[in-house]
Amino acid sequence: MLGASGRPNVLDASAGAGPRAVVRDYEAADEASWLRCRVLGLLETSRYDDVWQSRRRNDLELVAADDNVVIGLLDVSVPGTQATVDMVVVHPGHRRGGVASTLLDEAVRRLERCGVRELDARVREDAPALGWFARHGFVETERHLHVHASADEVGTALTARYGLEPVGALLHARIEREAEMRQRFERVYVCRRLVRVIS
Repeated sequence: MLGASGRPNVLDASAGAGPRAVVRDYEAADEASWLRCRVLGLLETSRYDDVWQSRRRNDLELVAADDNVVIGLLDVSVPGTQATVDMVVVHPGHRRGGVASTLLDEAVRRLERCGVRELDARVREDAPALGWFARHGFVETERHLHVHASADEVGTALTARYGLEPVGALLHARIEREAEMRQRFERVYVCRRLVRVIS
């Protein structure tokens, strides 16, 4: 259903990605460089601590690879006619070269063929990411808060049962409570749902 388009999508060498960079489906052999790219790409964002030790599966998994080393990735969940960009990351050494845009273009081509009508993403307060999504036709449709409660803060938000002791939590809150949440918790982010109609 979401398979390759038949020919690899080669990135323009003048865009800074190198002459061998291609967009293709993720392969099991990519896992180590995929994880490395994801961690390094997220370090300068509000998701800096979203670290994985192994790859999780998704419906559409694309990578931009230069000599079989992942320099960019895009994962999409496709539950029906609406799809969600779960992750788009470019290795810091390959940014501003069109890698993410080429990944998105390939994803949209595949999603259109499968009858997907709408593609959304959830983005925190990261200005570069918000700008990139806006340039690619995504429009904000709603907002809420992501609240990271630390070990010191979690007791003010949660009560545990069954002998469990909460040591941290990621919580959602209504946007109307932003001032209150920022007073109570150190890490509070506005999370925006962005939507692009694709067919």
